[in-house]
Amino acid sequence: MLCEWGTIVLIMADKSALFIVEKDMESKLDLLFKKNLYTVAINLVQSQQADAVATAEVLRKYGDHLYSKQDYDEAMAQYILTIGHLEPSYVIQKFLDAQRIYNLTNYLEKLHEKGLASKDHTTLLLNCYTKLKDVDKLDLFIKSEDEHKFDVETAIRVCRAANYHEHAMYVAKKSGKHEWYLKILLEDLDRYDEALQYINSLDPSQAGLTVEEYGKILVEHKPKETIQILMRLCTEEGESAKGGTFITMLPSPVDFLNIFVHHPQSLMEFLEKYTNKVKDSPAQVEIHNTLMELYLSHDLDFPSLSQTGSNENGDLGTNRGSNAAATTSRTESNGNVLSDDAIEEKYRKERRRKGLILLKNAWPAEQEQPLYDVDLAIILCEMNSFKEGLLYLYEKMKLYKEVIACYMQAHDHEGLIACCKRLGDSGKGGDPSLWADLLKYFGELGEDCSKEVKEVLTYIERDDMLPPIIVLQTLSRNPCLTLSVIKDYIARKLEKESKLIDEDRIAIEKYQEETSAMRKEIQDLRTNARIFQLSKCTACTFTLDLPAVHFMCMHSFHQRCLGDNEKECPECAPEYRSVLETKRNLEQNSKNQDYFFQQVRSSKNGFSVIAEYFGKGIISKTNKGSSEAIKPTNDYSNGSF
Repeated sequence: MLCEWGTIVLIMADKSALFIVEKDMESKLDLLFKKNLYTVAINLVQSQQADAVATAEVLRKYGDHLYSKQDYDEAMAQYILTIGHLEPSYVIQKFLDAQRIYNLTNYLEKLHEKGLASKDHTTLLLNCYTKLKDVDKLDLFIKSEDEHKFDVETAIRVCRAANYHEHAMYVAKKSGKHEWYLKILLEDLDRYDEALQYINSLDPSQAGLTVEEYGKILVEHKPKETIQILMRLCTEEGESAKGGTFITMLPSPVDFLNIFVHHPQSLMEFLEKYTNKVKDSPAQVEIHNTLMELYLSHDLDFPSLSQTGSNENGDLGTNRGSNAAATTSRTESNGNVLSDDAIEEKYRKERRRKGLILLKNAWPAEQEQPLYDVDLAIILCEMNSFKEGLLYLYEKMKLYKEVIACYMQAHDHEGLIACCKRLGDSGKGGDPSLWADLLKYFGELGEDCSKEVKEVLTYIERDDMLPPIIVLQTLSRNPCLTLSVIKDYIARKLEKESKLIDEDRIAIEKYQEETSAMRKEIQDLRTNARIFQLSKCTACTFTLDLPAVHFMCMHSFHQRCLGDNEKECPECAPEYRSVLETKRNLEQNSKNQDYFFQQVRSSKNGFSVIAEYFGKGIISKTNKGSSEAIKPTNDYSNGSF
């Protein structure tokens, strides 16, 4: 026997030679596989320290062999050894049959232990546990300390679908999946109290998010408790978070309006509690708008959030206050429909009372704008026929004509006159023209309103707002009014006008006499000489001696008393300058046409304004006369000897 070149040479007795050559690994394995010597093959690859892939391939073939012989347990033992090198779907596909579910479960468990499982593998394993009803293994798998062993959401979803809600809740709570935890509690188990307690245990930011998502269900079944949670979230400041930081940014109630979409009564209670506790909320305008809509709504629906009115949650009557609902149910059980309507009407009046209080309190006297949308408030009052609120808003906005229009529309004559007394007093910032509108209303009314017309005429006459001819023309349109209604008024106006005419006549005669005297004096100054006979100085009252200065106004002065000003009389100059200043102002005003027409429009009697302008010489054909009228006085005022 010889060993050379990796071969063994045997020399036989018959002088023949036999060469023995070792086969390669692949050939050895093929030969062993053909003879079903898988155990030998496994030992061979292990002894040769083959790589893991080659070993796994031998184990797979051995597992396939055992599987074909229906030795499933031993086959699975071999497949488990291939984890990490053999595609799991190859093994899973073989054991999907329900009779081999135990083996499949074993394989999937090992797959999760090595951290090689996907979401689908987790789903399959949990389904195996649920089909086997193996709660112990399910507990062991779910409550394992290794958090990365499976996909959390997949485990929750599978356990929930298989009605293993407690296991799903355990996983959700442990992994911090608050939305899943609450979804199971509320949608599957209807455990609302427990859900509320869980929300209370969360930090405010997370609690706010969960309430936004599941608040509709909570409000429907536990409205009072939900409102308490919202109040805590929206009003409690300085609450310490888990990290030790203080929460300063509180959520706004506006963020939670959508959860009350089918429960406006609960929304009203929540917003009322919030506004009573928080007085300076950044969202107070939106809150007041929402409250106002709830207060003024006829049936306590919420059109801005709910477009359907009645919905799947039933009639809106279920959303009334607890006391009102209880009373309504009792009256319905007795069959007393009228009592039910009376309670509903009482409840509606109470809400409107609150609405009026809100309109007033949210518009402080020191603020120009209210803490709500005025346009929205007016629309709501109009839509829901809320007259008190509409009158308050119009009066606050100084829309006095709209105020009396409301009374006119309601034919409330007593309230109409009382309103004009309050708002038509110009001394208190009112609008006197309201009386003229009121007179026009009665003139076009078409019914007997003599008493009201007489009262209106009293105020029109007191403030002299309309000429008698306008009053006559206005009231003549009402065929139900007789002349006796305005007889006394006309008589008093005629008497007053007569007195004014007499006074004007006396004034005219006086002015004519003064004008005649002035013209005579001017003519005398122009044609005759003046003799100055004063013996004392007007300034110092000492005996007048030379040099002296005499003025045409008959004042005389020592020259030394006048100083450097010898051209105008010190006694008459201030008055003269005042006249000149007035004249210049009048001439300046004559060029300001806007001011003139403004005076005409704002005056009770525009003709008197025009007459005044003519009387003061502001309106004239030319400016030549006014300039010449100044010159004579100027010439005589500065003369001296």
